[in-house]
Amino acid sequence: MTQFIIGIDVGGTKVAGGLVTRKGKLSQAQVVPTHADKGFEKSLAQITHLIGRLIRAAGGKENVGGIGICAPGPLNPKTGVVLNPPNLPGWRDIELTKLVEKEFGLPAKLENDANAAGLAEVLFGAAVGFKDIFYVTVSTGIGTGIITDGKIYHGKNGIAGEGGHVSIDYRSPYHCGCGTYGCIEALAAGPAMARRARVMLEQEHSLPSVLRDLTHGHSEEISPKLIQEAASKGDRVAKTVLEETGFYLGVWLGGMISLFDPDAIVIGGGVSHIGKPLFDKIRATIPSYTINGFAAQTPVLPAKLRNNVGVYGAASVFLPAGEAAEG
Repeated sequence: MTQFIIGIDVGGTKVAGGLVTRKGKLSQAQVVPTHADKGFEKSLAQITHLIGRLIRAAGGKENVGGIGICAPGPLNPKTGVVLNPPNLPGWRDIELTKLVEKEFGLPAKLENDANAAGLAEVLFGAAVGFKDIFYVTVSTGIGTGIITDGKIYHGKNGIAGEGGHVSIDYRSPYHCGCGTYGCIEALAAGPAMARRARVMLEQEHSLPSVLRDLTHGHSEEISPKLIQEAASKGDRVAKTVLEETGFYLGVWLGGMISLFDPDAIVIGGGVSHIGKPLFDKIRATIPSYTINGFAAQTPVLPAKLRNNVGVYGAASVFLPAGEAAEG
């Protein structure tokens, strides 16, 4: 049996890669800039350069069982085609797995980054021991992955699991990037949190605020991290933003539990690092917004893999469902 799987996580600013054992141990990790603004040829060259380095680090192709790649959608994991991701200019209908297989003579698989992260959390992270989970990543957007019986659910066209673009308020004035009003992404992702804080500060311009102090009055610098910091110091605006964000996520996740009845919900991404205040509000809200009488017992877990989740996720698409992780 080959020793390693190569995991490649393609983002708009960086490409992260690593060697992952079949028991889920990350033995080496490397990062290179994507250079996405320089076009497809340049960014593809960065990816292949990193893969080549990792093959050499593994001691040659004979020690590599495959190359897993995760990338932002839209993409088709069944055909290995990247369709047209907005943060990768020039990447339109790119047969990425075929290009990689031709270059290196190794099997390659492509997966949506949120789907891959959800699978990694089942195999190696917070959801070890669960088979059916709903994975959520909350950062600049909201991505989701549906894992059923330890496998990614793709749907007919390979693009299932876009839960961040489910509207919970079609009358909302907030327009999501997908074109719909009131998507959970438009209401609860990082930019939405910052927007609500700015609006509240503008409406109550005479109100003293830790957020004003932290940003020296430059409200455009407000971020989820600063909101968390201000809330921990008792700032009323920041605490209200966290309460509202947790409420929106709880309403939405109540609906997801009604639909999927998962063993557990796992939440990752930068916003999830806010921790207990956010998770407590989500857990408290869910039971009032679902028909599922067992929802209060559904674990809502913080993701475990954090910074390396993309590499783990990419490698996971080559690993058997349910294979035990190393301690």
